[in-house]
Amino acid sequence: MTALMFSTDEAQTARPLYLVGKEGLSDWLATLSEADQNWLRAAGFEANAGQVVLIPGPDGISAAAGGMGGPADRGRKRFVAAGLRDQLPEGVWTFESDLSGDELDEAALGWLLAGYRFDRYATAPAPKAGLTAPAGIDAQSLERIAAGEALARDLINTPASDMGPDELEAAARALADGQGASIEVTKGDALLDANHPMIHTVGRASTRAPRLIDMRWGTSGPKITLVGKGVCFDTGGLNLKPGASMGLMKKDMGGAANVLGLAHMLMAGDVPCQLRVLIPAVENSVSGDAFRPGDILTSRKGLTVEINNTDAEGRLVLADALALADEDAPDLIISMATLTGAARVAVGPDLAPYYTTSDADAQALEAASQDVRDPVWRMPFWEPYEAMIEPGIADLDNAPKGGFAGSITAALFLKRFVTETERYMHFDIYGWNPTAAPGRPKGGVGQGIRALYKVLG
Repeated sequence: MTALMFSTDEAQTARPLYLVGKEGLSDWLATLSEADQNWLRAAGFEANAGQVVLIPGPDGISAAAGGMGGPADRGRKRFVAAGLRDQLPEGVWTFESDLSGDELDEAALGWLLAGYRFDRYATAPAPKAGLTAPAGIDAQSLERIAAGEALARDLINTPASDMGPDELEAAARALADGQGASIEVTKGDALLDANHPMIHTVGRASTRAPRLIDMRWGTSGPKITLVGKGVCFDTGGLNLKPGASMGLMKKDMGGAANVLGLAHMLMAGDVPCQLRVLIPAVENSVSGDAFRPGDILTSRKGLTVEINNTDAEGRLVLADALALADEDAPDLIISMATLTGAARVAVGPDLAPYYTTSDADAQALEAASQDVRDPVWRMPFWEPYEAMIEPGIADLDNAPKGGFAGSITAALFLKRFVTETERYMHFDIYGWNPTAAPGRPKGGVGQGIRALYKVLG
């Protein structure tokens, strides 16, 4: 995790890394010696986003110029400064720029995130360049955020062979132990005794027992409950997915990974709150004990659910967990899940669609999202679509026919299980970055959790 921390090596003299935008290039060049100006011009330095030119000195490299591009580049790209890190030679560097506030935070966090490597199965050399914490930032807060993001990425990136319900439970226990939280796990047939029938039903076909993970931390402040979908692998059940659709199903526990990453940020930051984390951890498998299309399940809430597609299992396990969360009547419930392909069709992989019962929460989240460059997009709890999730033969339908508004109908389904809590937010995330970008390698990714941390912290 050292690559996700700022350098504290006082034995090395930090060399300046000038962060230069196109709009300020001429003025910045004018501050340099004539020799350095000529060197940079000869090297073709135009302050393009991600461009690096090393500046020589009497004893070797004395500094570096890093391009930040123009305003349009920075509007279209996140963490531009992150793209500079791997181009720099070994040593400690320090930002020299006129950045401040959120822009400086973004540059510093981007640098930290550029140090992330998923190296569990193959060697991935750590970056050589370190950075002293820039003046004017909260270095410890940014390191907490980077660590929480790395936790979410690691959990998502790990294949289901090594990240089943047992291993997800172990990760939650390790987090709880490290932060002084308590944890209880209800496993296997004990789920039936504890009245979590839908979690048990979805997970019973697997040789790896289903379970509900329940973590608590903090004794004062607002009561915040995070609920994360922990489907460690999703075959689709008897409504079997085609092979191409199964390829990324190791990430179907991305909601659980994200709430654990957010929980790390909140607990490590000692945010005054009464935090609860609920994760239904299951594997949706195929066996003679698998649940079937046409089955009708009775949930913890007492609502009956007709199963029209066993591949719409995430909302089932979340429903029991949300019902439990709602019984505690917290100040806020947040659920996160890689729930629907419809959300990806609507907004693509970058945006995290969310639903909320509170306009005030939406306004706070939107502002935080802009500040920390963690994009979210509000979607509606559109009440006229309620009829689409009511099949008549049962209270609810887990997979309405017609193909329209799939993310909205899934959110409305979940909302039926939150009746005692006024403020409810649901995130239908992708949890995966399909194309490498500065600070965001291809693979698992946190979505919405940095914005939430800013709001809750």
